[in-house]
Amino acid sequence: MKRVIAEHIKVIAEHATDFISEKEIVRKLAVSLKEKKPLKLKIGFDPTVKDIHLGHVVLLRKLRKIQDLGHIVYMIIGDFTAQIGDPSGKSELRPVLSRKEIEANATTYTDQAFKILHRKNTKILFNSQWYKNMSASDFIKLLSRYTVARMIERDDFSKRMKENKPLTMQEFVYPLVQGYDSVKIKADIEFGGTDQKFNLIVGRHLQESFGQVPQGIITMPLLLGLDGKNKMSKSLGNYIGITEDPNSMFGKIMSISDKLMWEYTKFLTDLDIDSMKAMHPKEAKLKLARHIVMFYHSEEAAEREKQQFKKVFSERKIPENIPVYTSDTDVADLAEVLYKSGLVVSKNEARRLIDQNSLSCDGLSVNTPSVKIPSSGIILKVGKRRFIKITYSRRPI
Repeated sequence: MKRVIAEHIKVIAEHATDFISEKEIVRKLAVSLKEKKPLKLKIGFDPTVKDIHLGHVVLLRKLRKIQDLGHIVYMIIGDFTAQIGDPSGKSELRPVLSRKEIEANATTYTDQAFKILHRKNTKILFNSQWYKNMSASDFIKLLSRYTVARMIERDDFSKRMKENKPLTMQEFVYPLVQGYDSVKIKADIEFGGTDQKFNLIVGRHLQESFGQVPQGIITMPLLLGLDGKNKMSKSLGNYIGITEDPNSMFGKIMSISDKLMWEYTKFLTDLDIDSMKAMHPKEAKLKLARHIVMFYHSEEAAEREKQQFKKVFSERKIPENIPVYTSDTDVADLAEVLYKSGLVVSKNEARRLIDQNSLSCDGLSVNTPSVKIPSSGIILKVGKRRFIKITYSRRPI
């Protein structure tokens, strides 16, 4: 029994930042194994965006490994709490989503989570199911279980108050509302990023106040985004979505710093870091990119993107099957070309790329708003890894 418990603890604790507390979790494991009753592993997601990115994967991979030991993940979709807005790590008031937006996001979250989690050992619950029928009286009783003094211990709350920045009552009660989810499912262990520690502790305190055995807490480091400075976030644009096309995913991974590469290897894969570090950094990064693309797409797609990347960047060749844009004149407005071809989201972004000398035509830098197109067409390179061929068709006289 002790050996089995030690094996479970090793998996649970691997790479964790906070482990509250090992003694309690060992006790829970002993009961679980003796009674052959799986632990309830809680993770909560507020569906504030549509897609899961690699930052979410850090926690999902952890949970999958514990699932493989026989335990069950309770994935709480915060369709109720998302209407409040999680204030964790926020220095400003967070915009509230509509019910329609939340429902659309929740659908993609659950579908994408099963790229990692084991479907059979996962229960999906929406926390609106216990909040929609809660009376005002019951809600006030819930609020009475936590003190204001305890709540303002939060760093982000106290900081905003000191700076006279808005802090709504909605945000103030969020940790309590989120923590009540743990009470409803009688969670054994809750998992979250380091920015969620306060919320997880609130859930633990609430369970105690309801006479339950308090949940253990495991927090995992926040994965840095492509900029290497801020946590991966869609709002910051420094993310890699798990449903992104293979070309975009491969290229983004190859763009990260060598230092960040080891973090991605450690938290997103089971590749042996020691053997990776024995390789040339460029080859190691190629292996990492190939591995991740293979997992979320296919081995064929991963190998194709690897060869394509080497062809473009190592051999300085143009990739095959690049998109073609046909102009109706022999002078192309580059901002219009980039926008209409879908390479940028706006003409303003296109103009910014032009001003930053991020474009080249047939190998020569371009800093003018338009270019003349020869009869054979031109190859426009945008940034480091995007290409488009521009041709023109003469209008009939």
